Amino acid sequence: MGKRKHGFNWKARQQKETNVDRSAEKKIKLDIEDKEKFGYDDSNALVLPSEKRSAKLKQETDGPTVKKLSKKERKRLQKIIEQKEKKNKRASLLESLSAVQATSEELKHLASIAELQTGKFKKKLLSKTDDEERPRNAVAGSNKKKHSVESDDGDISEDSDSSIHTSDMSSDEEEEKEVVQEEDQHTSSKTLEEEEDIKSKKPETDSGCDEKLSEDSETIKSGDISVTRAEKKVMEHNPVLNIPVNRKADVQEARLKLPILAEEQIIMETINENSVTIICGETGSGKTTQVPQFLYEAGYAQGDGIIAVTEPRRVAAISMSYRVATEMNLSSREISYQIRYEGNVTENTKIKFMTDGVLLKEVQKDFLLTKYSVVIIDEAHERSVYTDILIGLLSRIVPLRHKKGNPLKLIIMSATLRVEDFTENRRLFKIVPPVVKVDSRQFPVTIHFNKRTPMEGFLNEAYKKVCKIHKMLPSGGILVFVTGQQEVYTLCKKLKNTFPDNRGQKEHPKEKTKKGRRRKSDKKKEDVMPSINLDNYSVDPIDEEEEREAGEDSDFELLDDIDLDDSVQMSSDEEGQSKQVCTEPLYVLPLFSLLSTEKQAKVFAPPPEGCRLCVIATNVAETSLTIPNIKYVVDTGKVKTKFYDKVTGVSTFKIIWTSKAAANQRAGRAGRVAPGHCYRLYSSAVFNEDFEKFSPAEITRRPVDDLILQMKDMNIEKVVNFPYPTPPDIEQIKAAENLLISLGALAVEQVPRPLSRRGRRKPPDVVSRITPLGRAMACFPVSPRYAKMLSLGHQQGLLPYVVAVVAALSVQEVFIEFHKSSEDKSEFQEKLKYMTQIKRMWAGSNHSLLLGDLMVLLKAVGACEYQGASPEFCEKHGIRYKAMKEIRKLRAQLTNAVNTVIDNANLCVDPKLDPPNDLQAKLLRQIVLAGLADHVAKKCPDPAPNADEEAKKLKHAYFCTELEEPVFIHPLSVLYKQKPEYIVYQYIQETSKVYMKGISAIEPEWLPVFAPYYCTFSKPLESPEPSYSSSKGQVVCHMTCTFSRCSWPVPPVELEYPEGLDRYRWFARFLLEGKVVPKLKQFGNDLLSTPVTMIKSWAKLQPRTEVLLKALVSKGVDNRDSLLKAWKTDSTYLLSEYSQWLPLSKHDDLKDCWPPAT
Repeated sequence: MGKRKHGFNWKARQQKETNVDRSAEKKIKLDIEDKEKFGYDDSNALVLPSEKRSAKLKQETDGPTVKKLSKKERKRLQKIIEQKEKKNKRASLLESLSAVQATSEELKHLASIAELQTGKFKKKLLSKTDDEERPRNAVAGSNKKKHSVESDDGDISEDSDSSIHTSDMSSDEEEEKEVVQEEDQHTSSKTLEEEEDIKSKKPETDSGCDEKLSEDSETIKSGDISVTRAEKKVMEHNPVLNIPVNRKADVQEARLKLPILAEEQIIMETINENSVTIICGETGSGKTTQVPQFLYEAGYAQGDGIIAVTEPRRVAAISMSYRVATEMNLSSREISYQIRYEGNVTENTKIKFMTDGVLLKEVQKDFLLTKYSVVIIDEAHERSVYTDILIGLLSRIVPLRHKKGNPLKLIIMSATLRVEDFTENRRLFKIVPPVVKVDSRQFPVTIHFNKRTPMEGFLNEAYKKVCKIHKMLPSGGILVFVTGQQEVYTLCKKLKNTFPDNRGQKEHPKEKTKKGRRRKSDKKKEDVMPSINLDNYSVDPIDEEEEREAGEDSDFELLDDIDLDDSVQMSSDEEGQSKQVCTEPLYVLPLFSLLSTEKQAKVFAPPPEGCRLCVIATNVAETSLTIPNIKYVVDTGKVKTKFYDKVTGVSTFKIIWTSKAAANQRAGRAGRVAPGHCYRLYSSAVFNEDFEKFSPAEITRRPVDDLILQMKDMNIEKVVNFPYPTPPDIEQIKAAENLLISLGALAVEQVPRPLSRRGRRKPPDVVSRITPLGRAMACFPVSPRYAKMLSLGHQQGLLPYVVAVVAALSVQEVFIEFHKSSEDKSEFQEKLKYMTQIKRMWAGSNHSLLLGDLMVLLKAVGACEYQGASPEFCEKHGIRYKAMKEIRKLRAQLTNAVNTVIDNANLCVDPKLDPPNDLQAKLLRQIVLAGLADHVAKKCPDPAPNADEEAKKLKHAYFCTELEEPVFIHPLSVLYKQKPEYIVYQYIQETSKVYMKGISAIEPEWLPVFAPYYCTFSKPLESPEPSYSSSKGQVVCHMTCTFSRCSWPVPPVELEYPEGLDRYRWFARFLLEGKVVPKLKQFGNDLLSTPVTMIKSWAKLQPRTEVLLKALVSKGVDNRDSLLKAWKTDSTYLLSEYSQWLPLSKHDDLKDCWPPAT
């Protein structure tokens, strides 16, 4: 049998309707009685016609075929219908709006919208140039809107409030007209179905709609302005506000010179129309000071909304708040700042400058930032950690606020064009934010590269270049970029000796006594110093190639005598020779982040008359601070960067080449006031090949444990999925989570996953969630390690000492570090010896000495506070005064946080705090171990006398848990000579050797108690056997363990019995013996079996042991506290189980005293 054919003869089997011709049948007449009464069956005819009847298929002629509409056409037609419905409702809308229309008297008291964006000013200009011929715009249709505005304004008087530009208001009307024009070209039907059917026909005229539209247009344009305003509210547009600001004339004149003022309208339109806006403009364009003022004038600070501006540095936040307040002629009550330790925020604050860390703390308390209307992230190009986290959080907060009807505007401002991380990161912003580029007020800067790049001695090259600039080029400030604080002081001293300034700077008294004769001779030489005519020198800068081409008679001969020496240190002969060729004094000032505020302010003050300003700065002067009157920049191209090992956590400072973007920022400093010059002490080949385009984000160069803790506190479980602008390495996140788990801030949980499609069970997800201890730790604005120490410090009255120690550890460089290059050798040794004696005196003895460097910090803080924290005391004892001020503020902040987190703490900052006693010092050592459990080091055994050189290198060395190579105690530590067996350190820093800093000694038996996460325990020892601790209320035992991956053996210590059935068995034994509850001891002699039976291997043979064990396990009772808790909920708990251990005669006595707990 063949294969069946599906659909065979399908055409014949179709049932179709046919038209049958029955005309022949109707002609035949039959003589049948009662035909009409009984009917007639047509299916069985009595007489057939002589001819065959014809039958034809019915043709489906329902109407003309209509082409199916595309999706685009259907949407367009639907939009036309919506516009028609909107027109039909307009009359009723106008009637309802006229009922609430404002009177003419009320309108006189309102501000006109025309004042926004200088509307009246533009209209006056238009009226003046009416008779003149106007230039036509080449863009088609660009003047259409403008002409319609002018024609509308012709009917309205200029003095009335109706002089408002109606271009924005009539935009909906124009769009409607364009839609109607499209409608006339295609169709004029009233329903979507009619539109589809009529497409094949000619378009009909719709004059009625056009007439109605024109009437409505006239009604809106000739109506009162308040009607138009009401219509705007119905369309959910925010009302336009214009807040007047009374600025001083000189401030307004200076403001108008800023480049960003020309872009005000573009910026505000972009901000109004978008939730997220990115503004790019180089330093000096006026972003930081003017954008908050634009927003204030536009009404974003009206009502409950505050304009928030974040800065990465505290100095910038304070200075910008004062600057904006001065420009707006407002007090600090309206324009305020808030930094980590202080602030002047009030209830009337409208613009709030703050550090990014402060705003991040506010997000933890109020995730939606409901009290802010705008958040400005300034200096986003620096890519600080808190800035990146803030942008990631705000990318989710902005849409949430928009959904709730309380929109939040986010503005990201950057000094470079590095915005790809924001615009191209769809995970961060699903809608690409617009970028507004602002041209800076930048004069041309000529950049000069060296022909050769010095591999070493770049500081000496900078010194040579400054000497040449000062000697040969016209007046103008000099800015030199070096890498660190020590290089700043070295170059400052060298330039001061070469070009002294006896009028503006005071010399050290010791130098005056030693070099008094030389000073007198110098004064005589300065009196007869020849005058310098700058017209004799070329304005063009001196290039290296021109210098080589110049002959021996060139002006460079005199300068070459100065810079022949390549060494950094100068001899006395060279100093004298330098002073002989000095042309004019050089006003040399240092600038770095750790410099005191008073000394930083000198940089911005005008230099003494007759002196040239020369600032030696670190990279802090790149973008954060704008130094006035700088015309020459000397760029070494170097930067000191802190490198962080993602796995080991070891930090290393290395001097590397900076990025191209940073180099361009440095060069831009020379073009703020006039055309300038930038001298780069490296070749163009090195710049193009060795320089990165941008500096790496900070989040990739530092530990992120504090960020992970804060994100977990905000219930962000999967931090890997967080929308980072630049995501950190996965190893960084894992290392941070492991640290938080070891500190007890996080706990690992397994979350079951849903079944797969095939019904197979997937492995559970491992999630780390925050613990109650972690919640408390997140409240403290310090590192999680130090937060753990604060959480454990509420015992034995240790909180004041722990707060002081944590505050000192959180501030960098409390003591001034002396270097041989900055002082004379003998003076350096005297200072070093004096500081060592003070530290040893503060360290004390016994447990106080073993607390080590932390006791020195504690005593330094206490002594300084006792003396009133005076600058004289700090200078005498080698303490950095600025650091001590930060410690005092942080102590106050931590004290408030402790009082909030810990109930009944009642802590205060005591300036007369007594030093801790010996017991308190021992407890402080244990608390330090609990916080720094992963920073433990063990001393290496001393090498044998006949050992080889490699073994001798291990003398005085330590092995730590994070590194393979040996580490050493820093020579400035008070424990350098003691060499304890076990120590903990604050951090590791690699210089000539790998040194540990912040040392404290610990005992090895403390490791299993305070660092159990890093210990691998053995089984409980049989001898001594487990026992019951009445003080702890739990079963304890002795165990040995090894510490960390190094497997350092730890001697046996008494610990809580590990979890398991054996712990329940031991607890049951002690319960039967009467050690847990003393009232049960009276039944000890009446027990049917000895309590030791509970821990025997054959205990299962007796049912009573299993019954008691199951009862304990069912409610998790393995200590005294859990037993008492169970009795509170069920007073008969364990009664029947314990009765099985007693004879029947004792059951009544047992019931009388049950539960036996008092």
